[in-house]
Amino acid sequence: MSTLTQAYGALLVAIALELAGTSFLQASQQFTRPLQSVVTVVCYAASFYSLSLALTLIPVSIAYATWSGLGIVLIAVIGYTVFGQTLDWPAIIGIALIVAGVVVVNGFSSAVGHR
Repeated sequence: MSTLTQAYGALLVAIALELAGTSFLQASQQFTRPLQSVVTVVCYAASFYSLSLALTLIPVSIAYATWSGLGIVLIAVIGYTVFGQTLDWPAIIGIALIVAGVVVVNGFSSAVGHR
């Protein structure tokens, strides 16, 4: 497995942990539920650690754009499916534009892997 693949693996782990942390943040009810609050903090700390591993090869601008962009999109899906939150058409269009941006940055930018 190449080092770039490992870096993207670490980035995907960071995204998954951020999603878990944000989901538990919602479930913590403003940090009033101790177990959910602890899980939130642990997930965010582990997410940042994994993000730092990804930064060994992926430029910070690309890694952060991917981490935050996919996090926004996927947490919107979780909010809709798990928490019953709704999205209107402008929100859906905006989220689709974020997906397009992440695809363009990772699929067409020559900045990835050229540090």
